[in-house]
Amino acid sequence: MTWNNLLQPDLILEGSILNLTPDIIQRYGLKGLVLDVDETLVPMRVGVASAELQTWVEQIRACASLCLVSNNLSEARIGRIARSLNLPYYLGAAKPSRRKIRAALKSMNLPVHQVGMVGDRLFTDVIAGNRLGMFTILVEPIVHPDAALRSHPIRNFEVWISEILGASITPKKTKIRKP
Repeated sequence: MTWNNLLQPDLILEGSILNLTPDIIQRYGLKGLVLDVDETLVPMRVGVASAELQTWVEQIRACASLCLVSNNLSEARIGRIARSLNLPYYLGAAKPSRRKIRAALKSMNLPVHQVGMVGDRLFTDVIAGNRLGMFTILVEPIVHPDAALRSHPIRNFEVWISEILGASITPKKTKIRKP
């Protein structure tokens, strides 16, 4: 698999994960989603799911199985978020390692091509999902309001390196804009 293929998300969603709708999920034939946690579902230092996120999970749960897979090692924090959303979870995933994502896929009992990997990072979430043959969805990071004025240096660096390696950070399928 070339760097271009590894780093190329299938879908780029403008805005947060909250813009991922049941219609979009069904349009791509997805029956499950593996969700990154930090800056995909909640800001980095936040330990609870927002009411908006809880509502989103309930809407998505009606059309897709959900599982959290985080690189974070904090059982207390990630477990609290997962329990508040009533979702199974794996932590310490070390993405782009595929081990914990494979465990999530096994628990969903779905073919890999019917499961989307959703995250905010190219070098962890997108690479891991693409290595497994999943449908990869890149979302904009959710940041804590106190950090909103800062840019996303790691993500910006990943995009820059990806372009040097020949990946055009455009989706394989389409880019979904905010309504």
